[in-house]
Amino acid sequence: MEQPNQHESDNRTAEQATELPGGRALPKTGKSEQTRALILDTAMRLFKERGYDKTTMRAIASEAGVSVGNAYYYFESKEFLIQGFYDLMTYDHAADAKARMEGHKEFADRLQIALESWLDTAAPYHEFASQFFRTAADPNSSLSPFSNESHPARATAVQLFRDVLDGSELNSKLDAELAELLPDLLWLHLMVVVLYWVFDRTEDTERTREFVRRSTPFAAKLLTLSRYRVFRPIVRDAKGLIQDFILPTIGRTQKS
Repeated sequence: MEQPNQHESDNRTAEQATELPGGRALPKTGKSEQTRALILDTAMRLFKERGYDKTTMRAIASEAGVSVGNAYYYFESKEFLIQGFYDLMTYDHAADAKARMEGHKEFADRLQIALESWLDTAAPYHEFASQFFRTAADPNSSLSPFSNESHPARATAVQLFRDVLDGSELNSKLDAELAELLPDLLWLHLMVVVLYWVFDRTEDTERTREFVRRSTPFAAKLLTLSRYRVFRPIVRDAKGLIQDFILPTIGRTQKS
């Protein structure tokens, strides 16, 4: 892995008090946020043009017109650009999905719109997504979408799925406890879609899109059935499994 020189390292050491976990600098001004965004946008463009492995931090800095030390200040290494990418993707996805869901009330429609919005938002990055997944898939990595460090982006995504439910006709009909857990479960469903998408080599990732089209009505039907008294013991058992074994594996807060 490419490393900064001593002068650049000294610059980073002097600024560590303003860093977020995972090597992400805490923007102090609008200009510093613009610089961070410029570095990330440049990296994404070079990853698409040259590939992830062939793109160095020095090349990113050069293309962005900043010093290598400045690039390392905002991103501790090239790998941490994955976290920046995750943050950016999540924000763009949430904004796009909310706009598309406007006027739709059926839960299945809203869920399908949210998932298809992610596929469309992520489409330009599909060619090098497997490189990102290789790093983010490590369960001990701070770059994992399940890590504490990924909590801000994950919270944005979970809130989107809360909006999916809250704006639907199904919201008032569900068991209150199940409704509370559902946004996290829908985010986990998105992670399954993402995993399938990473390895999908069909044109326009059509198999992943078909999976979304077929799985969303199925999920809606299961949730609708959960309303009926005969299924409540099963719902209670499912909630217990989710609370005891699934949710504890997801980081909840950022590390200080």
